[in-house]
Amino acid sequence: MIVLGIETSCDETGVALYDTSPWEAGQKPSKGILGQALHSQIAMHREYGGVVPELASRDHIRRLLPLLDQALEQAQLKLSQINAISYTQGPGLAGALLVGSAFGQALAVALKCPAIGIHHLEGHLLSPLLGESAPKFPFIALLVSGGHTQLMLVNNIGDYELLGETLDDAAGEAFDKTAKLLGLDYPGGAAVSQLAELGDPDRFELPKPMLHSGNLDFSFSGLKTAVLNQVKKYEPSDPTKIGQFRADLARAFVDALVEVLVSKAMKALEITSCKDLVLAGGVGANLQLRSALNEKVRQKGFKVHYPPLALCTDNGVMIAFAGALRLLAITQLKEPFKASGSFDIKPRWDLTSTNL
Repeated sequence: MIVLGIETSCDETGVALYDTSPWEAGQKPSKGILGQALHSQIAMHREYGGVVPELASRDHIRRLLPLLDQALEQAQLKLSQINAISYTQGPGLAGALLVGSAFGQALAVALKCPAIGIHHLEGHLLSPLLGESAPKFPFIALLVSGGHTQLMLVNNIGDYELLGETLDDAAGEAFDKTAKLLGLDYPGGAAVSQLAELGDPDRFELPKPMLHSGNLDFSFSGLKTAVLNQVKKYEPSDPTKIGQFRADLARAFVDALVEVLVSKAMKALEITSCKDLVLAGGVGANLQLRSALNEKVRQKGFKVHYPPLALCTDNGVMIAFAGALRLLAITQLKEPFKASGSFDIKPRWDLTSTNL
């Protein structure tokens, strides 16, 4: 079965084609990726310091058909060879989701094939299965992105349990806001991490919100406010030292955020007796976070798994793959799959409500 995946939840337009044959044959899932194409809107939104929803939606409309042609050419397939379509149904920007949903459903009608809406976060948490070292069910997923920070217990495909989530700012959102405070361009996550490499880890000690809360929830708004307070207090006697000030503050911010994420992830593993941890989402590409997790799991005897770096950001592959696994699971349950026939979207959507 060849599945077309469409991702348009925010500011990336992703299209991919996935063949389920390798997965069903017990081979490496990554062999099923036939073709993919991705366009990022970062350059367009940078001028405004953040994502402009209307511009994002219009750009998705412009990009989808050319990207589909590109993916088909790469896969050396014809449109008629697509057997099913999966698209991001939510959560995300309403207008952007409508573009992908309408496109996917309309194409499914034309091809007379099923179309299935996929939860954006399910795409992220299953994407490490495409890596060289795939986790075994059940495992813990630490989802960290611009809009989400969650710890999930993944019992199987379509069987998820929320263990903890952020009560305010997500990790990626805190990165972007801190970048703005430090005078860095949008999006700021990678820039803050790079700057932190030049910082003194002992100059500032920022709060580590909810580190000892006794639960698995997160909160990063206070950390961002602590950065703001340090920026307001800073009065450089030597203007040439402002660069080092920013680097030192970036280092303190990254260290504090990483410590909270790692500590909560380890606690989730211990509580559930799981041995495998998955890191997924855009912040999953952060090298400091990966390094800290690698060290901690080595000490505690756990294993950590990552998606390929290219699949950490939003992309069509993860939606095609999640859609393929969903369709296979529905087939195994011997329940007839019914396409909705409408392009409904879910800008706010609880992942656990998607359980099979």
